[in-house]
Amino acid sequence: MSFKSLKQLRVFSSQPSPGAAPRHVVDDVCLEAYQRELDYVMRTLRRLGVNLDDVEDLAQEVFLALRHTWQQYDPTRALKPFLFGIAFRVAASHRRKHWREVPFATVDAPDRGPSPDRTLEANQARALVLGALDRIPLKRRAVLVMHDLDEIPVQDVAATLDIPLFTAYSRLRKARRELEAAVTRAQGRSGGR
Repeated sequence: MSFKSLKQLRVFSSQPSPGAAPRHVVDDVCLEAYQRELDYVMRTLRRLGVNLDDVEDLAQEVFLALRHTWQQYDPTRALKPFLFGIAFRVAASHRRKHWREVPFATVDAPDRGPSPDRTLEANQARALVLGALDRIPLKRRAVLVMHDLDEIPVQDVAATLDIPLFTAYSRLRKARRELEAAVTRAQGRSGGR
């Protein structure tokens, strides 16, 4: 029996089964998830404070972890929150390993936009937001990124991060205040751009 999509695996997993999905099925579905969600995972890792130089390697780790934990995934639920949970744990582990490193500014990829001025403004805004996000502790940043940027409902955020619902709301509220304060400070330092 061969499954070529998540939809087919959902049908398979809803039927009574004496064991786990066959290895080739999991491989196919994980490959499909990789092809569809790689950009999302890379953006998520970057939002969680992963250095641009490490994003590709850690994205690979996320998908390897997805492959190894596939049996824990409930196919009736959305895949993105599950991937975010894995990305959060990978980013936190990476951060613990490299906590003594001194971060430095990196240059984004070459401009591809139609207007160099708009691209510059967008890059400055992105750098401002990423710099502000770096000032928010990882536990609160994860809730903010999942809910406000990825538009994942707070209930799913709490379930993914394995925290109580009210803790998720509390972290979200505090992270929003911290983000606003960090952006205001950064704008003040840059002359109000």
